[in-house]
Amino acid sequence: MNSSSFLNRCVSAGLAAGVLVGLPVMDQQALAAGDPAIVHSEVIAPNPPFASSHASTIVETPDGLVAAWFGGSDEGAPDVSIWLSRNEGGTGWSAPEEIANGTDTRQFRRYPCWNPVLFLRKNGQLLLFYKVGPSPSTWWGMVRMSTDNGKTWVKAGRLPAGYIGPVRNKPIEMADGTLLCGASWEDKGWRVRMEWAKDPFGIWSCGPYLNAAFTMAVIQPTILRHGSGTYQLLCRSKQGRIMTCWSQDNGQSWSPMDRTPLPNPNSAIDGVTLDDGRQLLIYNHTEKGRGVLNAAISTDGKIWEAVCELENEPDSEFSYPAAILSKNGFVHVTYTWKRERIKHVVLDPSRFKGRVMVDGRWPAP
Repeated sequence: MNSSSFLNRCVSAGLAAGVLVGLPVMDQQALAAGDPAIVHSEVIAPNPPFASSHASTIVETPDGLVAAWFGGSDEGAPDVSIWLSRNEGGTGWSAPEEIANGTDTRQFRRYPCWNPVLFLRKNGQLLLFYKVGPSPSTWWGMVRMSTDNGKTWVKAGRLPAGYIGPVRNKPIEMADGTLLCGASWEDKGWRVRMEWAKDPFGIWSCGPYLNAAFTMAVIQPTILRHGSGTYQLLCRSKQGRIMTCWSQDNGQSWSPMDRTPLPNPNSAIDGVTLDDGRQLLIYNHTEKGRGVLNAAISTDGKIWEAVCELENEPDSEFSYPAAILSKNGFVHVTYTWKRERIKHVVLDPSRFKGRVMVDGRWPAP
């Protein structure tokens, strides 16, 4: 697919103006490499005003795409803030803008920020969840709101004590407006639970922890819809495999946590349910390192097929993906590129060619 046909398809499908931009050289290189599913690839902020970028999130709004991540001198440093960029077409992504930091005026000190999560509610509120604190074992949850698709932020608050909200991946909005959030804690070992909020600035509730921290250490769940009240969690783990559990009652109760055949090098993952009901997962298909970044697809959440390799450079890091499905059926993925930049890739699910994994390995093309 050349640049012209890609843009024509975007226009005919009504894609938000945020990606109606000229394709950079990187796109042609990706296409020439032979992966037809990658139709667009770019770095969001080629020259950010900070040394390190990590843990991005992306959302589609009526005005275009919005991405955020944490950036500063190094992960965990007090100068690490939440940065945001918008792509409304024309000139592409805007220059990064600091929209949150960990300054505590009462204690006259500043804490690092962590793991932003953008989510657009059905009522038009754009929410930004993020964490502030010295470390993942001591941080606390924060939320901000925008009513103009991320141009300005009019409200901010700290989540109730003992709640973290969507810790790394986007929540699910239920029919009544309640947000189903995949939460995890690292203060007493790695533990996952579900949290709910109809008003993120109001009262929260939660379920029990879904794993025993010292027998199966998991965090950062991504939520997949399977229809008829069925949901699946896929989680990062220390056990060398992506872990999963299931709910048949709209997230109220969950099956025991179990291993999947997919490897996990103790790194974040994200997934999205496609319009045809298939599940797409973005993850590092390796038990060690983060030098490869892959996409796999499944019709049942159990048997997975390899469909795309986004990166393969063993001595580098490509990690912490975020994935959304745009209104025209394309999948937008952002992820950490070598801890220096945030990369944005667009995938066309109609061009996936699956290969079933055998004995933990993908067959050669």
